[in-house]
Amino acid sequence: MPGRTTRSARCCAWTSSRCNLCARRAPREATAEHPRRVDNEYERAGTAAIFMFTEPLAGWRGVTARPQRTKVDWAEEVAALLEGRYAQCARIPLVCDTPTPHTQGAFYKAFEPPRARERVRRLEFRYTPKHGNWLNVAESALTRQCMRGRRIGDLEELRRETGAWATDLNERQRGVDWQMTVADARCKLKSGYPQIVA
Repeated sequence: MPGRTTRSARCCAWTSSRCNLCARRAPREATAEHPRRVDNEYERAGTAAIFMFTEPLAGWRGVTARPQRTKVDWAEEVAALLEGRYAQCARIPLVCDTPTPHTQGAFYKAFEPPRARERVRRLEFRYTPKHGNWLNVAESALTRQCMRGRRIGDLEELRRETGAWATDLNERQRGVDWQMTVADARCKLKSGYPQIVA
């Protein structure tokens, strides 16, 4: 995007696995005598991985779904962001929840070394504390607003639903409503941060 600078772009990355569930029987539609009836029995239809990227202060979210969550999948998703939304940015601070798939080495598994190095040089990796993960704000919003209580049976339906959710919030530029000040965070999340001994 023209005008985006490193200072204005701070991207947060979050990944999750989701179990796809299909209804065994079609729900019965509501009638004058009965409300809509849904059978509780379901069938497991595999799993999917959700990749979510957000700029909390800009009110932007990007969500994609893939059949699996590997280092290569993650590197390809981040590369797509670097080539698309952040093409004009020289360096991007990327806040990640856990370092397992979110490493520089993931790019070397996914791309040739010169291309991988080019992408890694543009990223500034920052990891949240293990027990003080504030990226749960993104996870809980997606779960609460888009997926709670719903059975999504396949990858294409999951892509449609999460894409529609992200598009709606992006159009409204709905940011994250931070409830905690820096002082509160240092007090409440102190066990998640290392102690500096002089």
